[in-house]
Amino acid sequence: MSGVWLVADVGGTNARFALLDGPDGVPSEVRSLPTADHPGLAEAAAAYLGAVGVRPSAACLAVAGPVAGGTYHLTNAGWPRGSVEQVRAHLGVPHLDVINDFEALALSLPRLGPDDLVAVGGRTPGPATGTAALAVVGPGTGLGVAGLVPTPHGWVPVPGEGGQVEVPAATDREIEVARLLRAEKGAATAEYLLSGAGLARVHRYLEVLDGVPVAGLTAQQITERRDDPRCVEALEMFCALLGSLAGNAALTLGARGGVYLGGGILPRIVDVLHGSAFRARFEGKPPVEDYVRAIPTALIVHPGPALVGAAVRLAQSLPDMEPA
Repeated sequence: MSGVWLVADVGGTNARFALLDGPDGVPSEVRSLPTADHPGLAEAAAAYLGAVGVRPSAACLAVAGPVAGGTYHLTNAGWPRGSVEQVRAHLGVPHLDVINDFEALALSLPRLGPDDLVAVGGRTPGPATGTAALAVVGPGTGLGVAGLVPTPHGWVPVPGEGGQVEVPAATDREIEVARLLRAEKGAATAEYLLSGAGLARVHRYLEVLDGVPVAGLTAQQITERRDDPRCVEALEMFCALLGSLAGNAALTLGARGGVYLGGGILPRIVDVLHGSAFRARFEGKPPVEDYVRAIPTALIVHPGPALVGAAVRLAQSLPDMEPA
């Protein structure tokens, strides 16, 4: 099996690995390893390869953090900044790409079918035709944002650190939450509220504003307590803020082909998302409401889109190389 490709989606909590026999192959040997159990990216990948007994011919590892100048840094994993070449040498892989995880997610978008998406307000994005830009936004351990731009030579991803923009607070209650965030963190950064830890933070700030004892609920507990009005308010505020952020991303990138929602939190609160102000806040961009209203939004329900995107990246990097 020396000709297979290794792909990975490495986040702040878990590192998910899989094998592929080509860009159109179905991921196999999919396994998830806790990032905290390994000292770095190379060690986590080596542990997976040792467990499955494979030495791949090429690999693409998508990581939740910036990648530039041959180095990478996982923002929320607690791992040290690393060198792509050192990881390649450690694994003994002839070819290695390390890319941002939302760059991989963006690359997957044209490969997603109707069964991989759930419309959130209005229509589901149609098949990507290469005539309009796309965007993807996703809260998980952190908050990722990326674009995908059509060119005469194919799709080009536009990764960035869009999760680090200012939180788009609009209502009086949200502004008070943002004020508490700024007092605690020194900045009202969107990721501080639109992430797993961020959802817990929103709930805690609401408790402070209401003058009740802080319960210290986790994001999972908040998503499960639908009979608790403050938990429901936290979830609805989370979705409303995300709608504003997604609308901002659509305008910034000119993503008229659609804005896609990823990350690990939203699939657990689909009912809240549908009933929330997400779409109203997405469209509420005077004086360009008509422009934004025409842009579809959809939740990604594919089980491993970043793995698909990592395979697409390898196919772009190695156009003349096919797995054995």
